[in-house]
Amino acid sequence: MSETTNQLLENLNALAAGLFLLTAFGIVAMRQARGCLNLFIVQSLLLAASAALLGLRYGSGHLYGVAIVNVISKPIIVPWLLRRTAPAEIYTRREIDQVLNIPTALLIALALAILSYFLGQPLLNAVAPEFRGPNVPIGIAGLLLGAFTLTVRREALPLLIGLLVMENGAFLAGISISRNLPLLVELAIATDGLIIVFISGVLIRAVQKHVGTTAVGELASLKEAAAEPAAKEAAK
Repeated sequence: MSETTNQLLENLNALAAGLFLLTAFGIVAMRQARGCLNLFIVQSLLLAASAALLGLRYGSGHLYGVAIVNVISKPIIVPWLLRRTAPAEIYTRREIDQVLNIPTALLIALALAILSYFLGQPLLNAVAPEFRGPNVPIGIAGLLLGAFTLTVRREALPLLIGLLVMENGAFLAGISISRNLPLLVELAIATDGLIIVFISGVLIRAVQKHVGTTAVGELASLKEAAAEPAAKEAAK
């Protein structure tokens, strides 16, 4: 390929990575479960686009396989599994309970994104120059923002999406460093992720059916309330 074409592919990959980071911020700020899921779908498509662009840039067939697996598993199968297993009330609920308000959550998310840049520098300095792109720091940022989502959300489905965002961030960084990752490994990881989504969706449906809520704080209070009569009975 010509130098102009390579530069264009690198710029398009940087654009995809930048939009990937924006979707991570959007998931932190989003208060509707359906909106979080839609942003996760967009983020997964951007991850696949980055893998395809890097595959074209460096002539890696493995990255093409990663892109195809991600397009099939995350934007298509994961939402289908969640809609089939999780109750519809979760998607129609107006707002998701969150520990922090949106401005505070976004400020912390911005600090984590800046921190990810400094965390990624030692890793970038240890690899060859052709691996030094935006994927590593932005992938680490996605990993941290996904973990942050896990800590501030109180609903089961957004917690699951935060876990999937962490996986997306790890893959965005990984495809930049390990471009010859065997397709079998990607398929195994994707299969594990789908199994986790399926089991989580079934559990969310069961909890919603028997308890009437999937809010983590309310489930903890139900456990405490159930433990009090048992403790009084034991004291007698």
